[in-house]
Amino acid sequence: MRGFLGEKIGEGLFADIHAWAPGQVVKLLKAGVPQRTSRWEARMTRAAFAAGAPEVFDEVTLEGRFGIVLQRLDGPTLQQLWQTSAVTSEQVGAILATLYTSVHKTPPPPDVLSLRDWVDAVSRTSRGILPEHITTGVLTLIDRLPPEDALCHCDLHPGNVIMTADGPRILDWGSALRASGVFDIARAHVSLSELVPEDVDPELPRAINAAVQSAYAQLAGMSGAALTVAMRPYLPILRAFVLLQRRPATSVQRERLIQRIEAALRSDGLI
Repeated sequence: MRGFLGEKIGEGLFADIHAWAPGQVVKLLKAGVPQRTSRWEARMTRAAFAAGAPEVFDEVTLEGRFGIVLQRLDGPTLQQLWQTSAVTSEQVGAILATLYTSVHKTPPPPDVLSLRDWVDAVSRTSRGILPEHITTGVLTLIDRLPPEDALCHCDLHPGNVIMTADGPRILDWGSALRASGVFDIARAHVSLSELVPEDVDPELPRAINAAVQSAYAQLAGMSGAALTVAMRPYLPILRAFVLLQRRPATSVQRERLIQRIEAALRSDGLI
């Protein structure tokens, strides 16, 4: 079904969301964002459909901007419900933990890159983001860890969950990888504890972080302490991952991440 560019109904860091056709939206790249970013997201979203990703109907180019035509999901985001106190931090954590568990139980499609392959490829094409000794140490650390056998969303937060009438659905699959499920939980930990914007009360994301870990550990049949131990070797990898994604909000955050990566790698004898 061919649609047309309708009203703008949402906006992200790299794209705008517009109405397109009945039951459909188009996620349209902002000017200057490379097409490969959106093409990869379309590929990963198709691959993750069984894990709750919206259906991809088409790929279009409008006035030089690449777009993905997606199934329209109606409802507030989990973040909107939390910000209006319609749900508590504990409820947010429980919902996210349930979604994480569902994603991690979904067999990763063959199109999904492994964590190691992603870090290796992006570090080669984005030289200068990470010092070479950190890239080498992180890749060596990944090789020491258990096999990467779970589908991971790698950016699952309350703003990427739509609470539809049929239940929560997950958006923005462009960062999906094959890794340990613990990697996903460590990703949330780094985002909610180390990358908090300066204008946000840090206690709020920390409450969600604690709730996610508590609920996920319970669903996995492990203690909170055991989950903390399992996440620890992934933290320097996660800090490198968000640097390669160009996610840190400030230069101060970037320097802090670099320092923490180096300290962890040094303590493990990797640099």
